[in-house]
Amino acid sequence: MNAVTKLLSLDREDMTDLERELFLKDFKRIAEEYFEVDGSCDLEVTRSEDGFLVCIIFNAHRIKNIRRPI
Repeated sequence: MNAVTKLLSLDREDMTDLERELFLKDFKRIAEEYFEVDGSCDLEVTRSEDGFLVCIIFNAHRIKNIRRPI
């Protein structure tokens, strides 16, 4: 990847469907460590003055108890 391609790839308006799917799969795996997730997650990316606003929405039945490492 040359410098121009790298620069252009850093400033895009939208994610591809594959990128969105991979991100949500990774996020759901992490969210399941903290919540009892019910169903799928939804991602909304909106352009803002400072870059992007990213909203991740999912239903959870409960917040899990996290134990501190000993």
